[in-house]
Amino acid sequence: MTREFRPVEEQLEVLRRGAVDLVSEADLARKLERSRKTGKPLAVKTGFDPSSPDLHLGHTVLLRKMRHFQQLGHRVIFLIGDFTGMIGDPTGKKATRPQLTREQVLANAETYKRQVFKVLDREATVIRYNGEWLTPLGAEGIIRLAGKWTLARMMERDDFRTRFREQQPISLHELLYPLVQAKDSVEMAKIPELGCDVELGGHDQIFNLLVGRDLMKEEALEPQVCLTVPLLVGLDGHEKMSKSLGNAIAVEDSPKEIYGKTLSIPDSLMWDWLLLLTDLPKSEIDAKRTAVASGALHPKLVKQELARRLVADFHGEAAATEAEAEFERVFAGGGAPDEVPAFLFASASGALLAAGSESSVKVGVLLVEQLVGAGVVASKNEARRLVEQGAVAVDGERVSDPHAALARRDSAYLIKVGKRRFIRLRVE
Repeated sequence: MTREFRPVEEQLEVLRRGAVDLVSEADLARKLERSRKTGKPLAVKTGFDPSSPDLHLGHTVLLRKMRHFQQLGHRVIFLIGDFTGMIGDPTGKKATRPQLTREQVLANAETYKRQVFKVLDREATVIRYNGEWLTPLGAEGIIRLAGKWTLARMMERDDFRTRFREQQPISLHELLYPLVQAKDSVEMAKIPELGCDVELGGHDQIFNLLVGRDLMKEEALEPQVCLTVPLLVGLDGHEKMSKSLGNAIAVEDSPKEIYGKTLSIPDSLMWDWLLLLTDLPKSEIDAKRTAVASGALHPKLVKQELARRLVADFHGEAAATEAEAEFERVFAGGGAPDEVPAFLFASASGALLAAGSESSVKVGVLLVEQLVGAGVVASKNEARRLVEQGAVAVDGERVSDPHAALARRDSAYLIKVGKRRFIRLRVE
């Protein structure tokens, strides 16, 4: 069945949004024009190595670009790197990645298959595993593949060159990674029901994508178009989003977590997030940015809109409305969340004792020690610093004395630390 596609320039306008590299736009335009004439959709490949079980908003930047192709009528292949995942992508790494077992990779892949459909159209997505054609290569096939590239060309990669200059180890298996990723494109192009007209990736993947383009030319195949998207900066406003850095929002986070964390990002970050994580027209984003710069629009209102959109994307409009209402009640109105961890403190023994749903943790007598014991802060030094900064409140009253202790009483104290951490503490 043939399809009708939008004019090429209209499609390019959608696909250019948020793109960093496009090699080349002329090639993509030609492929799009051909698909319009033949009614055959482009085959758009994106590889994901399941190196961890969770996807975060940084991953969704790429997923959203895949979704753009789907909305334009093209066919997306979500390629799970069950083979490449065991090698470990060295991109951007200052040290060799730990190698995963096949069992770990496949377990992570199952969570990916669930989470990606929070963004992608399930009916318009083809899922394949690259072990299908890479595992049968065997030792001879890998050696022949390695013979298609030189060490000098491989060392053109910034991360390899940097590690070599800094005398950091580079394992030989890491040098194979760009080649086996490129082999995916070659093999998919040879399979009629798959194909590989376009490959998508993060901006840090451009070297790997271009290797695929070159190998396809060597095999007398039409080279793929390479399109990359930016690496999303995380909650801290500096480093790329990463679960290991603690600056990420997971796609399966609760509505209140997504909403609250989004409100915490620096103002400077919200413009890129609006561009990369929403479909708000760029003209509207630019208008909001101008209004904020002139003082006509408060940045909090922009971040609230961003937070609502993100929660609605992953949990629905009702959840977005509820998350916003709770945030306003707790953080603007001075209230507390519906669910707050509870602890019972026995002042005579200096221990937190289990009582119903209350947790049991050994602590000392002072408030700062109680905060450490309850797991609200990591150390007494951090607790003292927060108290001295006025960031700790008991029953709505700020505590400024780092030597303060709570007296015995029948009802629980409501303790707030910073803007978003709460516990209930009962002393007996």
